[in-house]
Amino acid sequence: MPVFAVLPTEEFVLDEAPATLHDRLVSRLRALFLEGELPEGSRIPEIALSERFGVSRTPLREALKVMAAEGFVILRPNRGAVVAPVDPTEVAPLVEFKGALERLIGLLVPSRASEADIAELERLHLDLGDALERQDHAAYTRINYAFHQRLAQATRNPVLAQNYEAVQQKIWRYRFTINELSDRLTASYAEHEGIMAALRARTRLDLAERLEEHNRLTGEAMAQALATTGRFSPSHKSRKRSRSA
Repeated sequence: MPVFAVLPTEEFVLDEAPATLHDRLVSRLRALFLEGELPEGSRIPEIALSERFGVSRTPLREALKVMAAEGFVILRPNRGAVVAPVDPTEVAPLVEFKGALERLIGLLVPSRASEADIAELERLHLDLGDALERQDHAAYTRINYAFHQRLAQATRNPVLAQNYEAVQQKIWRYRFTINELSDRLTASYAEHEGIMAALRARTRLDLAERLEEHNRLTGEAMAQALATTGRFSPSHKSRKRSRSA
């Protein structure tokens, strides 16, 4: 089963590298969108990306079609592609659904995780601590993604792991709204300490409850950060409606 590895670059990839050029391009483009390097509403710089990735525009455009299917890109005939806008009203439903998955993961992992699984999660937990100590918020977010995906994989339920990853990717763009909140990252790491304690003890209910609570608190932090920027407030939604009226 592939394991997420965190690289000291902009990207996170699987240990088993994508087998084809198309898959590699899709993976690299997805990382750019998820981490916000290409801002919402901006035009996709196809020539610059082709040069950056060392490919022609034909395979790049094929990869962009996948990004469009995943909701990251809007393809405009004869006008080029643009980065799809994010919708802050998605956050609450996504967090609610992810919370249900977190609870199921917590109930399954204690009886299914191998010692190798737990050792890998211990390593990622240490990496989280290192990132927090360095105040490297982007690295913390990437490692956190890898940790939770690895935990989902430890359920030995591929359907659950795949659905969890899909939700993770949808939420990922919003996670970077709390990158600069040092207090939240400190609290997050403390919550991870409790998660690891429950995992080491293999206590089902405790792990399930800790994962649910961690998800809820992270969701609240994202909503608060979006509200602070005016992206998730009643006045923002009213302005949006008046513009489209």
